[in-house]
Amino acid sequence: MASGTSREVLGRGLAVLGRAIREQPRIFAVAVSGSVLFGVMVVGSAFVIGAVVGDVVVPAIERGAVGVGGLALAAAALLGISVLRVVGIFGRRLGAGYMQYRLQADYRRRVTRRYLELPLAWHHRNATGTLLSNANSDVEAAWHPIAPLPFAVGTLVMLVGAVASLFFTDWALALVGLAVFPALFALNVAYSRRMAPRQARAQRLRAEVSEIAHESFDGALVVKTMGREAQETDRFAARAGQLRDALISVGRLRGVFDPMLETLPSLGTLAVLVVGAYRLQQGAISVAELVSVAFLFTVLAFPVRAIGWVLAELPRSVAGWDRVRRVLDATGEMPYGDTRLDPRAEAPATLSFADVTFSYEPAEAHLPGTEVLGEVTFTVPAGKTVALVGPTGSGKSTVASLAVRLVDPRAGSVRLDDVDVRELAADSLAGTVALVAQVPFVFDDTVRANVSLDRAGVDDEDVWAALRLAEADGFVAALPDGLDTRVGERGTSLSGGQRQRLTLARALAGRPRLLVLDDATSAVDPRVEAAILAGLRSSAAGGPGASILVVAYRRATIALADEVIYLEQGRVVARGTHATLLATVPGYANLVTAYEQAEVDHERQPTYDEVTPMTSGLEVDR
Repeated sequence: MASGTSREVLGRGLAVLGRAIREQPRIFAVAVSGSVLFGVMVVGSAFVIGAVVGDVVVPAIERGAVGVGGLALAAAALLGISVLRVVGIFGRRLGAGYMQYRLQADYRRRVTRRYLELPLAWHHRNATGTLLSNANSDVEAAWHPIAPLPFAVGTLVMLVGAVASLFFTDWALALVGLAVFPALFALNVAYSRRMAPRQARAQRLRAEVSEIAHESFDGALVVKTMGREAQETDRFAARAGQLRDALISVGRLRGVFDPMLETLPSLGTLAVLVVGAYRLQQGAISVAELVSVAFLFTVLAFPVRAIGWVLAELPRSVAGWDRVRRVLDATGEMPYGDTRLDPRAEAPATLSFADVTFSYEPAEAHLPGTEVLGEVTFTVPAGKTVALVGPTGSGKSTVASLAVRLVDPRAGSVRLDDVDVRELAADSLAGTVALVAQVPFVFDDTVRANVSLDRAGVDDEDVWAALRLAEADGFVAALPDGLDTRVGERGTSLSGGQRQRLTLARALAGRPRLLVLDDATSAVDPRVEAAILAGLRSSAAGGPGASILVVAYRRATIALADEVIYLEQGRVVARGTHATLLATVPGYANLVTAYEQAEVDHERQPTYDEVTPMTSGLEVDR
């Protein structure tokens, strides 16, 4: 079983290396050329040194005088070989390093691009820490053997030349070489077989440590407020301890095999000297030949280790590549079409749902999906505001995600201006629709960068206009550096309501024709929220503006809508104006009344928007 596993790891590892060579053939050729040049010079230097000893040093000792011409020729030969060896080392290291880092950078881009192509359902099934590990340590591990690979290939050429030279010199010395070199390979294979499971486990634990660390840091607020610091520390320490033990196991195995790999060539050199001295007495070889072969065994010890380095890193490379390939081979991407809405169109867009059914994919493939929406049909007319109302779990956020095509329906269609969103080009869809999510995300950058996102045509005037419409210009103007103020990671220097208004301004700065608000002003004071929605409605009425689909809870927000869609258990059970539904649909009336009572109770306490961490003197919502 172990032998089979070793052969499997070797075969898969060589396949990964073959992929690297196919993707970077020219750089690999440069690196291997440098390595081959170095190897040839190593073999050549052994015979040059042997010739110097046999033809210059020994005769000089016998004569008692040194020949200047012979000495100069020997020095020139050694200098020339040294220069060529330096050129070979430079070409090998430069090519190998360039190839390794280029592959790592390329595959980090591929993994990241794949993350962006895969649907949200796939991301929900994979922990963020694991995804970070895939794009970082797993990519590094997959291509780690690239650094010694050209050296190992050059070493193979050097070994073939060395064995041929041994046979050319003396058959007895060649037999010593034939005994030592296969022993080195066998030792390396045994090393690789035992290292494979250790490296795979260590690579898996690296991802798990990253996953726990990210989860703990990302949930710092929960950890602190729930008093779970000690438990989270223990959880992280336990997994970090497992990683430590796994890496110690890797190091212990290296500690056993490294001395053996170092000692074997030295034993070979000793055997050469013993056998060579006997052959010298028989007159079968000369002093120069004995010195050449002994020196050759001495200098071959280090290059032969390059093969061991590659074999030792193959298990880790295979483990990393498997984790990277799992991302690259993942299915479920949402391909975009080629249709583009008229880029000159400035009128609000029309959104329509026609018999839309949606189910989230199960965590395990053999389980059935859970239906979230069933045959949902409604329209957001151009320039109108439609509110989605329903109890928790009724599918409101799913409708918002479908409207901006974060997910696709299982049946039915979602259309913008009578074009199925699945047929739209990505840039056309992004330029038409904007989503402001329930949980605001703010980049660790300036206010200007967070609002503009470096989009073409969005200047400071547009940024301020968007901030005014989002009722955010007041607190931004009061910041120490205005638009140039850095807001911290996830906007930690801003209050909850300020972050929501900043993300709303971000959406408005792109001049969308359809604005989808998924409870996007929940942390804002109700009076400020009313002002924001009134501003959006007046903009839509007086300008070209945008159509608005809003997931709403507050009565004041719902009352501003032209139409209300009432959802229960993923289905539209009623539609009409707020007043009509309030009078005719008991479930709707009870829900809105409950929301209103909860809002009254909430207003008796300081609002989340009034708590401004890390920053003093900022405007709060009134």
